[in-house]
Amino acid sequence: MSILIKTVRIAGFRGLKNIEVTLEQNTILTGMNNSGKTSFLKALQLALGNRQFVSSDDFFIQESLASDKIIIDLLIAPINSDGKQSDIFSEDWELLFTTDRIQMDYQDKAFVPLRTIVIFDPIKNIYKTQQFILQMWPEFEQEGVNWFDGDNGKETSFHFDEIPFFYMNAQRDILEDMKSRSSYLGKMLSKIKYSEETTKQIEDMIELLNKDVVSGSDILLNIKKTLKELDTAMDTHSEGVEITPFAKKVRDLNKSLSIYYADQHDSFSMEYHGMGTRSWSSLLTLKSFISLLSSNAQKYNSVFFPILAVEEPEAHLHPNAQKKLFAQIDAIAGQKIISTHSPYIAAEANLWQVRSFYKDYDVTCSQIDIKSLTNEEIRKINRQVINTRGEIFFSKGIIFFEGETEEQALIIFAEKYFNKTSVEMGLDFVGVGGFGNYLPFLRFAEAFKIPWLIFSDAENEPGINVKVSVQSQFLKSGSEKNESDCIVFLDEGNNFEKQIITDGFTDEIKQAIASFDVYENEHHRTAKKVERLKEISEYSDSKLYEVITASKTQYSPAIAEQIVKSNKGLPPKVIDLFSKISAILKMQ
Repeated sequence: MSILIKTVRIAGFRGLKNIEVTLEQNTILTGMNNSGKTSFLKALQLALGNRQFVSSDDFFIQESLASDKIIIDLLIAPINSDGKQSDIFSEDWELLFTTDRIQMDYQDKAFVPLRTIVIFDPIKNIYKTQQFILQMWPEFEQEGVNWFDGDNGKETSFHFDEIPFFYMNAQRDILEDMKSRSSYLGKMLSKIKYSEETTKQIEDMIELLNKDVVSGSDILLNIKKTLKELDTAMDTHSEGVEITPFAKKVRDLNKSLSIYYADQHDSFSMEYHGMGTRSWSSLLTLKSFISLLSSNAQKYNSVFFPILAVEEPEAHLHPNAQKKLFAQIDAIAGQKIISTHSPYIAAEANLWQVRSFYKDYDVTCSQIDIKSLTNEEIRKINRQVINTRGEIFFSKGIIFFEGETEEQALIIFAEKYFNKTSVEMGLDFVGVGGFGNYLPFLRFAEAFKIPWLIFSDAENEPGINVKVSVQSQFLKSGSEKNESDCIVFLDEGNNFEKQIITDGFTDEIKQAIASFDVYENEHHRTAKKVERLKEISEYSDSKLYEVITASKTQYSPAIAEQIVKSNKGLPPKVIDLFSKISAILKMQ
């Protein structure tokens, strides 16, 4: 049996006004920049690790509202070997926590509720941390009552060496680790022990090696000779100058430590490798350090449960390396909480392990309710959404539609309408691959509370009504939104190409078609262009539709560019869509 931090609640810390997050043994935190992921990890550090970093900037401020305290609650629960919550703690963990810390819920399941409060002490002019054992674990949302307003319980300390907390930020670098005795690498090197006999043998060999190197170098001999002049300038009884190119004592070997990585031909010192290799190496040294601690715990039959918070493990790594790195983190003992901007890492995790942070007026955290879905529904979300469009984990808003035609045109229209690119706005335009494929995407967006809209065709195929199908998928998604607020249907019977013809953009379509004509030279262009333009100008609407649908992805961006250049404005349905986006994202 082991343990797990099952739930974390935070109030008044940085941008986190009031939030609850449930955790798994491996938890992946996704979301846009500045959505609260790093703040969540730092809150864990505040409750379980280093508390020296707190400043006035760490207290929540929103307009005229400023928090006077930081509150962080942790619920620790016992788990079985299969990862499911147990009713009781094992005897070893019970001895560590002691019976006065362990509480029982209404289902007679044991848990340990820990509270950390940080306040400013104006008398001592310091930030003071207090820790408590709660007597109960209140509901997070109660009408008129905040979870943190109740009795704090018994004040105590709950630092446990058996539950160490490790934080790896995005700026990790093995070169810096090699220089620092306080790094995880430095701590491991400081633990290297040899017998007195072995130590003497090594140091005698180093002494001989240093003498041979100095005596065989004119430069080093000259430096040594010159430095001896110190004796004349200092009133000391010096025995001379000693130059040691190699560390003199075994305890100082880490000062000259070098790490080389070799390819098929040569080996290179870590200084010559890029940040990807150095960042990855730093993380792997932590894995080694935790493995060492775990082995020591097993040796002395002690309980051990490390908690590891990793910020952006994908930093500087290519996609395949990111996937491999996730598997390596997964193999580390204990509980891991990983914040990431990588769709590859998010896709490697199980769907139930992902937590999505979203910042609107307040920061919220959401997850998919796996229990409400069938295995086939989960498979579709993984296959159709995450494996193909994993970037939408990090969207500020998503616009869904059937295919590539709309995607190419809408991105161009959006830049015209908003006067900035979709990337700048955090918008993702996502083709779902057909009108029958919306549901997995809707379930994903709804579960992670990412704002979404549908821009749908309304054509009728033999035996199929596209509009009815889309409406049915909307209802099955369980969304509480009004259909009119989140779905823009084209006019009855129209797809995207028919709609722009109906909207009167035939001249722009003809210009787009003409732009793809190829001429051998300018003389050929002069002779043929007028005739060709006259031919295209006589195309009927049905002929235009036939031409542009025969090569949709080719003509779509060209038509959109011609519409943007015209003085007619954008198509009305597109304007309707963008006005809804403006309302959702609170844009002017």
